[in-house]
Order: sequence, then C-alpha cells, then structure tokens
Amino acid sequence: MKVQIITPGKRIDTHTVREASRACWGDLLEAGVEIFEYQPTMFHCKLLVVDEYLVSVGSTNFDSRSFKLNDEANLNIYDRDFAKQQTAVFADDLKESQQITLEAWLHRPFTEKLIEKCIPLLESQL
Repeated sequence: MKVQIITPGKRIDTHTVREASRACWGDLLEAGVEIFEYQPTMFHCKLLVVDEYLVSVGSTNFDSRSFKLNDEANLNIYDRDFAKQQTAVFADDLKESQQITLEAWLHRPFTEKLIEKCIPLLESQL
C-alpha cells in the first residue's frame, strides 16, 4: 500500500495548526507514509483517493476539532474516471511540493521539537 500526503508548507494561515500536524509525522514516516509540503502558495484542499476508485473531497481536516466538534462535510464519489483525474491533479501538486524524509524530520530544529511537545496542551482548541 502506498500512502502519500500533501500538507501546507510555510505559507499557511495558522502556523500552530501546522506545528500540531508535524508533531505526529514521525510515526507516519516510520510506517512508510510519504509526506510532502506544498511550496508555492497556501494549500487548503482536502482530497482522498483510494484504490483509483473512491474520491472523498470536502471540508474535513485531519484533526481533533474536525472529528469531534466542527460541522464538516465530505462528498464520496465512486468513479474510476473521476479518481484518475484527481490522481493527475495530485501528481501535479506533488511536483510543486518538497518531500519530508524521516531523516530530515528527525534532524529538525530543536525549537520545532519543543513547540511540538507543547502542542498537546492546545489540541482541543486546534
């Protein structure tokens, strides 16, 4: 199974949310998930393509607030042609993204590691 995730890079509207997201990347990277940060602009889309058949698109963020508090909505589309189109869009976005390797994540600056340790105190508000 191949899992690739594109997240916002440094051009983001809420840096605290970015840091909260990055705090859990170690486990994902160790499990073989490929993580990329989109570079050119703010990246706010939420798209999931599974098995070149299911496409889920909507407002749901992958965080506690979206799952437990916010009113979010996603549309699930079961269509191979649409999935193929969205996979092509994703591939184009990958070209504009920088991959975060486990090696790079492990050697990130101490200040980032410190911030990530404090994030759980705010998790319910993020």
